Amino acid sequence: MGLLRDQRTDPKKFRELMREIASLLAYEATADLATEEVTITTPLGQVSGRRLCERVGLVPILRAGLGLVEGFWNLMPNAEVWHIGLFRDQRTLQPVAYYNRLPVSPTVDVCMVLDPMLATGGSAVAAVDILKEWGASRIKFVGVIAAPEGIQRFTSAHPDVPVYLAAVDERLDEMGFIVPGLGDAGDRMFGTG
Repeated sequence: MGLLRDQRTDPKKFRELMREIASLLAYEATADLATEEVTITTPLGQVSGRRLCERVGLVPILRAGLGLVEGFWNLMPNAEVWHIGLFRDQRTLQPVAYYNRLPVSPTVDVCMVLDPMLATGGSAVAAVDILKEWGASRIKFVGVIAAPEGIQRFTSAHPDVPVYLAAVDERLDEMGFIVPGLGDAGDRMFGTG
């Protein structure tokens, strides 16, 4: 987390760190998913193993949420990925939807909303609103860093959606950025900041 936060970390390293942290968060967020016993044939015999039997959909909030997808795919290579585009209006700090690539109806058992930053909570709330309206029955939110204000807003709006985070920081500043945070995750990931 220290390297991820460091302003000197270049975009390539930032993406690598985001992927590593996502894998750790994925492990926690999927711990309660149902599995089934399977028999695996090795070169020397057979052994029992477990296989995920729930279908998982990854829903990164564009664009920063894309940085968490690969870490999840490392654990669940068959997970479906859909995209919801939301940005925060810098004047009102309210989410604005601009893109939605969900199928006509849900095709998975659980949706993982992926967004590195849970700042004001507006985009996360809006994304879960969209998923619930679409018909998703089981949703989890996975982020890297959150502000207490964002957690409060999100859990008040969606008390039924578990939240998985790597860190909770001090507060939001007057512009709605997490302090100390790490800056704009999308800009740092894509080298546009």
